[in-house]
Amino acid sequence: MAGKGMNLTLNVWRQKNANDKGKFEQYQAKDVSPDMSFLEMLDEVNEDLIKNGKEPIVFDHDCREGICGMCSQMINGIAHGPDDEITVCQLHMRKFKDGDTIYIEPWRAKAFPMIKDLVVDRSAFDRIIQAYGYTSAHTGGVPSGNSTHNGGVPDGNATPISKTKADKAMDAAACIGCGACVAACPNASAMLFTAAKVSHLGLLPQGEVEAARRVRTMIKQMDAEGFGNCTNHYECEAACPKGIKVTFIARMNRELQKALPQGE
Repeated sequence: MAGKGMNLTLNVWRQKNANDKGKFEQYQAKDVSPDMSFLEMLDEVNEDLIKNGKEPIVFDHDCREGICGMCSQMINGIAHGPDDEITVCQLHMRKFKDGDTIYIEPWRAKAFPMIKDLVVDRSAFDRIIQAYGYTSAHTGGVPSGNSTHNGGVPDGNATPISKTKADKAMDAAACIGCGACVAACPNASAMLFTAAKVSHLGLLPQGEVEAARRVRTMIKQMDAEGFGNCTNHYECEAACPKGIKVTFIARMNRELQKALPQGE
């Protein structure tokens, strides 16, 4: 269709707030370029709505470079839409064809309360990180009577780390906290997110010191937020825009078993 855009029918979830029942509303997206991103297409739909005196569709976005994890949408029942290892802002309209009908919904999980339209509150992830998703090792040095060591701080780059561990830590650290794993899981589990955050610290020497306390505390907070149990059906892995593997969940479970007192 050289020189001609696509015409699409959008069924978008509209909900004023958490107490509103919400419903799908239908809109027409006309003359859509296949080179547009999905969010650019929504921008144009919103411009038309505003011109016609209607309220625009509310959706999260920020970097539009696949880094921030803000653009959380279910598109035709798939977290981030019909492509592999991308976010919604990286999804291009060439993945659709002229005349398609597209359903657009927010993440649906008890732990992600509705705010408005396609926006949900994902601060539960923040609280899991605040629980112990960091290292707190002191680096001020301890007076030893030896002036060459008094108050000295070792250079982090001087600590030998195997390439295998460094690569795994980097893979885990790629998590952008978008929530696609929760949205894709039948039980709305946050195990993949939590496992990635536990693993990327626990794999490195700086994080190993507090690994046992970290895994217990973060999992306790995850459960308190109301996330469901992991089904191990790989839905979360398939939905992850950064390709994080469920093997991190297995690793986190092993850490948890070591951290728990005997008999628990």
